[in-house]
Amino acid sequence: MAQNGGTSHPWADLPAALSGVLDKANKAAQDDGQLKALTTSDAIDAPATFGIKSAGAPNAVLITVTNGKAAISSGETSRAAFTLSALPEQWQEFMKQTPVAPYQSYWGMFGMNIKQEGIEVQGDQNAFAHWTHVWRRILEILHDAYAGPTPEDDEPEVDEDHIIGRYTYITSPVWGKCKVFYEQAGEGDQDIVFLHTAGSDARQYHGVLNNEHMRQKCRMTAFDLPAHGRSFPYEGYWPGMHTNTEDSYVGCIAALIKKLGLNKPIVCGASMAGQICLAVAARSDEVGAGGTIPLQGSDYLNMDRQWYDRSPYVNQSLFNPEWIYGMMSPTAPLKNRQLIWHLYSAQAYGIFHGDLDFYFGGWDGRSRMAGIDTKKCPVYMLTGEYDWSNTPAMSQETCDKIPGGKHQAMKGLGHFPATENPKVFVGYLLEAIDHIQQTRA
Repeated sequence: MAQNGGTSHPWADLPAALSGVLDKANKAAQDDGQLKALTTSDAIDAPATFGIKSAGAPNAVLITVTNGKAAISSGETSRAAFTLSALPEQWQEFMKQTPVAPYQSYWGMFGMNIKQEGIEVQGDQNAFAHWTHVWRRILEILHDAYAGPTPEDDEPEVDEDHIIGRYTYITSPVWGKCKVFYEQAGEGDQDIVFLHTAGSDARQYHGVLNNEHMRQKCRMTAFDLPAHGRSFPYEGYWPGMHTNTEDSYVGCIAALIKKLGLNKPIVCGASMAGQICLAVAARSDEVGAGGTIPLQGSDYLNMDRQWYDRSPYVNQSLFNPEWIYGMMSPTAPLKNRQLIWHLYSAQAYGIFHGDLDFYFGGWDGRSRMAGIDTKKCPVYMLTGEYDWSNTPAMSQETCDKIPGGKHQAMKGLGHFPATENPKVFVGYLLEAIDHIQQTRA
C-alpha cells in the first residue's frame, strides 16, 4: 500500500478517481430501495449536502439529500455541511472488492477506541450523526459501482425452528427483581449459556440455537438482560437511567443459572459479554460456571465517550445500528447483517449507552487474569478478524496473561460472529467446547 498522501497518489482526488463510475453510482442511488426508505420523510423540508473526499484535496464527491432521494455529484467541499475525509491510500483499500479490516467501513477507518490516523469528519458534527444512515449507504453504492459487490456467503434457508422461549423471575445485584425472557434448544449433555452484546438481545443466537450440531452436543440457553429486548424493565428502572457494572452483570448470570438449575454451564458471549466471560472465569465458583468462551473480549478497553447514542438531538434508532454496522465482516450474508441492524434499532432509549458504561472503562480485569484457574474453569477466547473495536491482537494479549488460556482468531467474521455467519462460527465454537470438556475431564 502506498504511504504517500500527496497529489501523486491515484486516489488523491476522490472525484477524479471515481469519475468513471459517478454516473453509474448516481443512477444506482436513484433506484436503490434501501436509500429511498432511509430518505423518505416529509420532515426533510430542505436539501442537505455532504461530501466525501481525500485528505488535503479541495474537491469532493457531493451528495444532496432531499425527500425520497439522494443525488451524487462532485464539487468543492464549501458546499457541504460536513465532509468525510480519509487518506488516499485508505480510500484505495476501502474500494477493493473485498476490503481487509478495518477498511470494510468508514466507521472502521474512523475508529472508536482505536483511532486510525488520517481520518477526519470536517464540518457540522451533529449533521454527520444525523445522516450516518445515508452516508453509509452512499459509500456502499460508490464501492459497488467501482469494484463490484463484495462476494458474500450463502445463508441456508430454513423452515423449521427448534427454540422454545419462556419467562422467569430473577433477582440480581443493582438491578433487583426482573421478569426476564430466555430461550432454550438442544438435547446434548453440555449446558451452555449465550450472552448478547451491548444494547441488543438474544435473538443474535437463533442461528446457533437452531444448528443441528449444536443441538446434538449441548443444552443451550440464551436470555435477554433485564430491560433489553423481550425482558421487562427491572425494579427502580426509569427510561434513560440504565447502566451496567460487573457486579450487576455477573449477579444476573449467576441468578439465571441457579434459577434454571444448569449444571456447570459454559458461558459464552461477545463484546461486553466477552468481557463478562472473563469476569465469570475469575468468579466461577460464585457463578457456577464450568468454562467460558469470550468472543471479542479483552481485559480492558477505554475511549473518550461520545453521546450520539444517548442524545436528544440524534435519532438513536438510526445512529446506534449504523455505528456498529461496519464492525461486521463484509462477506457475511446480508440478511444476517440486517438482523443486527434491526436489533440495535429496536432497543429502548439509553440501553446501549448504559451497557457501554461497562464495556469502555467499567470493566478492568488487567490485574486478575493471571489468577484465573483454567483447570476449574477453562477459557477459550475467539475473536473475529473484522472487529476493529476489539481486535484479535488485543484478545491474544489478554489470553497471554491467563495460565492455560487459549485464543483463536476467526476468519471471515467480525464483532457479532454468532449472528453474522452462524455456520462458520459454529465450527470454531465446537472446537472451543471440545477443549473445555477435555480440560475439565
